Amino acid sequence: MIRTLPLALAAALLLLPAMASAFETRARAAIVVDVNTGTILLERNADEPLPPASMSKLMTLNMVFEALEDGRISLDTTFPVSTRARQMGGSRMFVEERHRPTVEDLIRGIAVLSGNDATVVVAEGLAGTEEGFAQQMTERATALGMQNSTLMNASGWPHPQHRMSMRDLAILSERLVTQFPQYYHYLAEPDFTWNDITQTNRVPLLNAGIGLDGLKTGFTSEAGYSLAGSARQGNRRIIFVISGLGSERERAEEAERIIAWAFRQFAERRIAEEGTRIAEAEVWLGSQPRVGLVLGTPLVALVPSLTQIDSFEAEVVYDGPIPAPIAAGQPLGELVVRVPGMDEALRAPLLAEADVAPGGFPVRLQTAAGVLLDRALSAVSDRAAGF
Repeated sequence: MIRTLPLALAAALLLLPAMASAFETRARAAIVVDVNTGTILLERNADEPLPPASMSKLMTLNMVFEALEDGRISLDTTFPVSTRARQMGGSRMFVEERHRPTVEDLIRGIAVLSGNDATVVVAEGLAGTEEGFAQQMTERATALGMQNSTLMNASGWPHPQHRMSMRDLAILSERLVTQFPQYYHYLAEPDFTWNDITQTNRVPLLNAGIGLDGLKTGFTSEAGYSLAGSARQGNRRIIFVISGLGSERERAEEAERIIAWAFRQFAERRIAEEGTRIAEAEVWLGSQPRVGLVLGTPLVALVPSLTQIDSFEAEVVYDGPIPAPIAAGQPLGELVVRVPGMDEALRAPLLAEADVAPGGFPVRLQTAAGVLLDRALSAVSDRAAGF
């Protein structure tokens, strides 16, 4: 049976703000996510599949990083350059058939230079053909929870079926930041030289002192100017994806506006620490009748930073009574906290505070007697009611 225990959590534990100023983005589609808490601060047409342009190169990089992690390749692995790769238009790394770039060279060629040619070299090196690589990328995107992504090539070159949503790009961007920190720094390198040609990173505001430290721009005539960006200030990090802006300048201005708003209008608050005892759960046939429920992770809320509120609602949800034996640290339930002014509830796992051994014969006898008594009383009640 699913049990819910309402809790009265006083704001004396924490003074929680209640509202933030509204933000009107000029982007056709956008999403802003706080990484630490998973809070979505802003979304506009976030699930609409749109042309991602070069932002889809992030999926190409994800495939490279995964291949590095599972040992299929190393940073020193070299790939051949095909004529098809060399002939790619648009932004280029300027690889030639005589070159044998390493995987690290190609990562820089994609992350810093947005080289369409470099993505084809990677696709052919990992999958044999760009078409096969695109199919692998689409399948992997679906497995990662990216439900509105169809990849038809490795570069983001215009194609009527090449589509990604802003939410999918945010999922992908967060993955690159959090799961591959050992490679993320390539996305913030200021420039890269290949074939005696030095080019600068296309991500704006990298040196503006506002915390923006990487990911990827994009542009096509259909998609407009777009950016998947990540910024860090203090212990907080945000991911944002914007698309459909009218110029490079407007893209940079919108990125700076979003970063300022996200960090100034919201504050991170710790409601309770890991290990805090929240409630007790009933135990079935155990040496103890109840077990404490403690937080498995710190409960952290990202809340608007203006006015104050007096309290918030919380409840413990678990499937009980919980049969013994129970091991300390065993996941048993969830704490759900609803803060006024926030659309989504905060959720944190609840773990067993201590071991609970199975009860001996007296406990089992007492429990069986209790069950029989309950059934007898229920039968008497039913007869009295005329059933």
